[in-house]
Parts: sequence; structure tokens; C-alpha cells
Amino acid sequence: MSAPMPHVMNTYGRLPFALSHGRGCTVWDTEGRRYLDALGGIAVNTLGHNHPVLVPALQDQLTKLIHTSNYYQTPLQETLAALLCERAGMSQAFFCSTGLEANEGALKIARKFGHGRGIERPEIIVFDKSFHGRSIATLSATGNPKIQAGFGPLVEGFVRLPLNDVDALHSAAATHPNVVAVLVEPIQGEGGIVPARGDYLRELRTLCDTHNWLLMFDEVQSGFGRTGKWFAHQWAGIKPDVMQLAKGLGSGVPVGAILVGPKAEGVLTPGSHGSTFGGNPLAMRAGVETIRIMEADGLLASAAQVGDHLRQALARELAGQAGIKEIRGHGLMLGIELDRPCGVLLGRAAEAGLLISVTADSVVRLLPPLILRTAEADEIVSLLVPLIKAFLAEPAA
Repeated sequence: MSAPMPHVMNTYGRLPFALSHGRGCTVWDTEGRRYLDALGGIAVNTLGHNHPVLVPALQDQLTKLIHTSNYYQTPLQETLAALLCERAGMSQAFFCSTGLEANEGALKIARKFGHGRGIERPEIIVFDKSFHGRSIATLSATGNPKIQAGFGPLVEGFVRLPLNDVDALHSAAATHPNVVAVLVEPIQGEGGIVPARGDYLRELRTLCDTHNWLLMFDEVQSGFGRTGKWFAHQWAGIKPDVMQLAKGLGSGVPVGAILVGPKAEGVLTPGSHGSTFGGNPLAMRAGVETIRIMEADGLLASAAQVGDHLRQALARELAGQAGIKEIRGHGLMLGIELDRPCGVLLGRAAEAGLLISVTADSVVRLLPPLILRTAEADEIVSLLVPLIKAFLAEPAA
């Protein structure tokens, strides 16, 4: 058991062990116990741990520049921006360090876009069970009353709708003339691995075009190859006007980004937004190398193939099991919804040598590194399924 940390704020429900080192999809704690990592730092460790190509590249960058300032040009920013824009079909990027910052910047873009149209109190459509961050503005956009509790008054200017409800969407369009943007996760991560339907995303695109709104995709958790395409919305065959990225973009090095297309290009001008750490040379090198390695190793196709294998194996092994409501998701972003709160599985899985998370109280969430192999997917199933079955066999609390 790891030592207590009395000087660290108690803001996390931590498990009683500390990780020491890792290799690939395996990590070890300070006591030498082995774990299969099916969480990937919550969709962050795209290339797993101690990657043999990424680590030397970062070591090389450390000997050159870690951080300078955005007072000066950083050529690696243009390199990474071009790589991202080419893969997204967008035009420009702004770099920050976290998903929260990316979403905060997107909200600023939407408001400034609205003011440019003469709308003094712009509104943004957001969705139930969404999660966009823990700053006051992104918390206000988030659709989770539990994490909003105690932090009021919340920021105004949000119109909240149920996801995948086309009628509610059109009703809001008819009754809220100050709407300037829609902010949506193509797959809600913290909300329980809940996908927005492809036809619904296409309807959003049409509605945004009709009303001159910005379509803003929060791809912080669902993007960057996790579903088998670069970005989850690409399965619907559309493009956003603004897209927010972070998590897996730097394979563990903090990197966030806002991408914009033509409609949002030029909204932010010198002095209207900024970031001290955003776009620093080390972060940019991490992003560039992550993309290059992903493409060299075919990780998008692998995420789709191994994710499909994992999902089918879970469905097969849990078929007919009372208490299983649904297995859903795409690629290596999967959720198993149970009929009761199952937070206890987090610790039980760790005891069995498996790192997972539980989100939305009753959804087992799997977000392994994109380097996951079929044999490791099978190991996840062999460790997780007995735990779920044993838990569901217990009397409901």
C-alpha cells in the first residue's frame, strides 16, 4: 500500500497504490505488482508506456528546448498544426495544454462569433450528460448537476437539450434566436460512452448551416484515432467549424488544441486569446511524433480491428447475463452499462491486475492505449468478465 499524501489536496478518490513504470500496455506499481492498462491514463497514453520511438524523440527535444514563449515563432507549432489540419480537413490550430482550455477557447470563439453577428447575449446549445471541463464556464456547459453542485452561480448562455432528439433540436432553433453555436461530443465519455447517432450529427451540420451557427465538436476523449478514424465525427461524413482536442494528442505530454475551419477562421485575433504553456517545443514534438508513429504503425486500423474484437468478445462472454444493459462505443472507446452503480469494480479490477474506470456511476469504461493487441484484448476479457459476473450475482445495494 502506498504512503498517504497529506499535503496533496484530497480531490480524487485514489486507489491505495502508486504506479512506478510501464512498458507497452503493462504497468507495475511500487510493490512490483503488474497491471494490464485498459484505461490509458483516461484515453491519454495513445502509444502506451515507454514507447521505443517516442521516448528517444522526447529525450532529443529535452536537450534542445522544452519551453520558450509565444512571443517567438515555434516552427514545430506549424508542423503539428499542418498535420492536424490535413487530417481534419480544417484550416488553422491554436495550441493549449488541456481539454478544458480547448473547450474554454471554443466557448470564447462562439461568443465572439456571435458578437460579430450583432448578438449581444449569445447562446450555445449543449447536451444532457455532457462533460466539457471543470472551469466555471466549461462546468456550466457540462450536463452533470453532480459536478456543478456547490459552484454556482453558473455562467449563463447555454441551452441544454437531450442528445439524439431531433425534435428538441428544432424546437430550440425556433425559440432561441440568440443561439450562435452547438457544442457536442460525438461520443460522450464521462457521460457513459454514449454516441451521438450519425444521422443526428448530420442534422446538426445542416441546422448550423441553415442558421449560420458554429458546429463545435468536443473530441477531447473520442478523437485522435480512438474510434478507428482520426476523429469520431468522421464516421458521420461531416466536418465541424471548430474542434477541440487534447488527451491522446501528446501520448502523455500535455497538449491541447482548437482547430477551426473557414467559418471560424479569424475570430480570435492577437490579444484576444493566449496560453503560457500552449504550443511549447516539447509538447509540439510529442504531438508530431505521436502522429508519425500512429501512421507508421497503422494504429487507426488497429484500433478499429482490435476494438471490434474486444467488443464482440465482451458481448459473447456477457450474453444473457442479468444486469447487463448495453455494451456500446466505437473502436477502443467502449462502455459496459450495468443496471446498478458499480464503482466498487474499479478497486476489484485493480486487485485482479486490470486498470479500468467506472463513469456515470454504472458504466465500466475501457480506453486502452491504441497499441493494444488482440491477445491483450483477450486478457482484458478474461480478467474483467468474471469480476462483472460476480458483482452482478451479489444482492443489489
